Amino acid sequence: MTDFNNIVFPSLKERVVIITGAGQGIGRTFAKAFATAGARVVIAELNENKAAAVSEEIMKAGGEAFAVTTDVGDEASVKEMIEVVEDEYSRIDVLINNAGIFSTLEMRPFDQIPLEEWERVLRVNLTGPFLCARAVLPAMRRAKWGRIINIASGAVRLGRPNYLHYIASKAALGGMSLSMAREVGADGITVNAILPGATFTEIERKTVTPEQKQRIVAMQCIPRPETPEDLVGAALFLASEASAFVTGQTINLDGGVTG
Repeated sequence: MTDFNNIVFPSLKERVVIITGAGQGIGRTFAKAFATAGARVVIAELNENKAAAVSEEIMKAGGEAFAVTTDVGDEASVKEMIEVVEDEYSRIDVLINNAGIFSTLEMRPFDQIPLEEWERVLRVNLTGPFLCARAVLPAMRRAKWGRIINIASGAVRLGRPNYLHYIASKAALGGMSLSMAREVGADGITVNAILPGATFTEIERKTVTPEQKQRIVAMQCIPRPETPEDLVGAALFLASEASAFVTGQTINLDGGVTG
């Protein structure tokens, strides 16, 4: 497991970092990593109990964090979360749009996806990042500094079948990142997307068999399962001063599956 103390970005100290969907999986790992780097971590999570657990975990380790129950697909909930953060810190430096629907989805041909499920996935995976980015913009523009990091998916480049709503939402997120970057660059704000490969977390995925997992690993240049810790270095870099001239990019982190 990666020792977060070995990945050093001093410019993150006391930065206010909002991470959506940070109650589990990749988001939880990001939250712990940013707290280790000295950031003030906001866990914007729909599941109140999971959010509280991660916040407590961070604080017990000596970090700074607090949880805000947030539904990223609901405009009023996002607005309330931003108000809480600004009341607490009077600033917002980094937004990581990590919340998404994937592990609970059933694999099926696109013509069998219920319209309600299609709309729910796009609401959380695409509209959610739009609402959150729009909501943090005033604070970042006041500071003339900001980092928006969208967690898309390497599955887009593979054209993975039977998850069309998920693939569509993550492909759109990559395009949104570039377009958004062009709109806010003059304000000192960067926008980038990270495209993880098949990342294995504590979240159960019934659709992936041991044989499928082996096939995924066999496609990689680095022959081991990808973990959330493998994404931390890029996230810290994109949130720091070190990436001041990096924007509008989609960064593949899939162990070499795609070019």
